[in-house]
Amino acid sequence: MKAAVVSEFLAPLDVKDVPAPEPGPGQVRVRIEASGLCHTDIHAAHGDWPVKPTPPFIPGHEGVGRIDELGPGVTGRAVGQRVAIAWLGSACGECRYCVSGWETLCERQENSGYSVNGAFAEYAVVPAAFATPVPDDVSSLDAAPLTCAGVTTYKAVKVAKVTPAETVAVFGIGGLGHLAVQYARIAGGFVVAVDVVDHKLGLASRLGADHVVNAAREDPVEAIQRLGGADVAVVLAASPPVFHQAFHSLRRGGRLVCVALPAEGRLELPIFDTVIKGITVIGSIVGTRNDLADVFALHRAGRTEVVAVERKLDDVNESFTDVLAGQVPARIVFGF
Repeated sequence: MKAAVVSEFLAPLDVKDVPAPEPGPGQVRVRIEASGLCHTDIHAAHGDWPVKPTPPFIPGHEGVGRIDELGPGVTGRAVGQRVAIAWLGSACGECRYCVSGWETLCERQENSGYSVNGAFAEYAVVPAAFATPVPDDVSSLDAAPLTCAGVTTYKAVKVAKVTPAETVAVFGIGGLGHLAVQYARIAGGFVVAVDVVDHKLGLASRLGADHVVNAAREDPVEAIQRLGGADVAVVLAASPPVFHQAFHSLRRGGRLVCVALPAEGRLELPIFDTVIKGITVIGSIVGTRNDLADVFALHRAGRTEVVAVERKLDDVNESFTDVLAGQVPARIVFGF
């Protein structure tokens, strides 16, 4: 099968033929139809984070395709069924986090395209229980970004407990941000979109943002405070200074939701302001299988729009460059 392989950190990915995986007990093999490119895939290929994947490996955690082979003991999935392969490749199912609905915090989890091979390939294997069914009327091109960008921002809005008429500032309008704008609106929030690229802010406006701020031309803190401050600030830009801007954009009682993971960065907050203003700082990491099912249901009902451009897997290295340069309107999806 053709796959994009990280042979060593910071080197271009090798698009080459490798043996197709075989499903083990409890697993299914998926013939990939579409696979989204997430910034996390770039972090993985560069070895940016403290816990690193081990080369060689195949990135990709927004995979959508049809099951073409069942491993021994699989009864809950069928050949031909269309499923999604998400960042949460598996979890133990037994720990306090798994049994309480927080499987994304499981300490024994495996992550697609990071600790196990992912979906930048014609075939991938995944435990059957973690192959989330995709509704028939959600296209694979749309389902791929929803599998990470969608479920991650849906969960961020959910854990922020956004209520109607609250002001939600979304920092970073791209693959995640264009969906965060929509989920914040679904929750009833008034949305302020912040970015440094005009065409992304234009996209945010088209998708329903009530205000836009170009942080390259004006101070987003001052701009948001003129509006009365944000009740919730969701940080999706992998830039440490943006976290500080988001914090200072909050009004009293506000919630800072940290989603992006800069390669290097520390979050140092003023204790006095945090305490006196009653600020809450929340770390939000992707979403559960149930969250992903909700995301698909919302999209199926016409509540969200996915903005993506389709490319071939052979273009993976050029696509990395374009994402890092901010030249992609929202999401790149590799079509197979």
